Amino acid sequence: MKIYQVGGCVRDMLRGKKPQDFDYVVTGSSPQEMLALGYIEVGKSFPVFLHPQTKEEYALARKEIKTGPRHQDFKFIFSPDVSLEQDLERRDFTCNAIAYDPCNKTFIDPFNGKKDIQNKILRHINSEHFQEDPLRILRLCRFTAQLDFTPAPETIELVKRMTSSGMLSYLSPERIWKELEKALQFATFNNFLLTARTCGVLKFLLPEVEQLWHTPERTDYHPEGNSGDHTLLTLQQAQSGNALVRFALLFHDIGKTVTPANILPSHHKHEQNGLDIIRRICRRLKIPNNYRDFALFVCRNHMKFYKISEMRISTLTDFAEEVARLGSYGIENYIMACKADAFGNLAPHTDEKETAFLTNEKKLRSVIKIITSAKATDMPNFALLPKDENFREKFRQYKIHLVKEFLASDTD
Repeated sequence: MKIYQVGGCVRDMLRGKKPQDFDYVVTGSSPQEMLALGYIEVGKSFPVFLHPQTKEEYALARKEIKTGPRHQDFKFIFSPDVSLEQDLERRDFTCNAIAYDPCNKTFIDPFNGKKDIQNKILRHINSEHFQEDPLRILRLCRFTAQLDFTPAPETIELVKRMTSSGMLSYLSPERIWKELEKALQFATFNNFLLTARTCGVLKFLLPEVEQLWHTPERTDYHPEGNSGDHTLLTLQQAQSGNALVRFALLFHDIGKTVTPANILPSHHKHEQNGLDIIRRICRRLKIPNNYRDFALFVCRNHMKFYKISEMRISTLTDFAEEVARLGSYGIENYIMACKADAFGNLAPHTDEKETAFLTNEKKLRSVIKIITSAKATDMPNFALLPKDENFREKFRQYKIHLVKEFLASDTD
């Protein structure tokens, strides 16, 4: 019986990153021996055991036989005769197929994964094994975002063939969303999009987003020339953001794809056009409501941010009220998304542009603070006012009055 650390924890050790969790593979053992040693069996499709003290996962070395087209269609062979190298060979990429022997403090690297880690390359191990699992198509795209690695040319070609053969159709919407959500957590999520486009994955996964690259932009606003490259640039601007912000930016201009050919997107009401597209995508991939709702809000309202300085006081008050309903976390996410949109293009980043954005941001934050601090009990003659169906409008007018007073006195 021999125990090795494997997978992501070993990869991260070699990258100089602190591993978040540890996985172990056990060779020369059996389920009976693991149970006799006090390990707790938790795997259903194959034996995975929890260490009796640390609760870390230990899996018996195994080989796999493909039994069907789906991600989970495998038969597993467990035997004390399965070697460490056989177990590593069934894995996806060389960077994930390195084992560490904690007793001898040595790395076992039969597929040159250490070299690929040094060169930041994602390279598949075995073409036959790799193409047995359609999920590996999405894992390639996700790891380009997670690790900021570049796929090897031969791996790109293999994934292109897998995608064109329709293998992604065997993945459930839930599994697709799970990989997409994982990728959204990382600052270089734009790598996911680039790889997905290169391999033909995006056309299957999110054809609506693929269409952005075929949607022209006004070059005086967007020298990059199309909505897809603009979307990539906004995602690069949002590298300090979070998954919600990146998800919303992915779809913020999706309505431009339905603009009539003779009307440039920047001159069309793409905000409203995008809403039904986002709802349709979220239904198809069974995306959680919090992602959907924030994406809808940003799609509907990102252009309003640029008009804050021109808004009538009543319009500004109502808009600030709507933004305030997002809560403090949502407000910050909305402003971050608007900033990524404003500067996510190839136009010169001028002081004038920066000042205009900061002026609108300051104004919005100030108005939000005023209306959220306003109390109905502070209204003139509050006690005498009838609390009928008109009371809400009276309170709205009172907040408009407060905003008007503030803007009149604000000389900064």
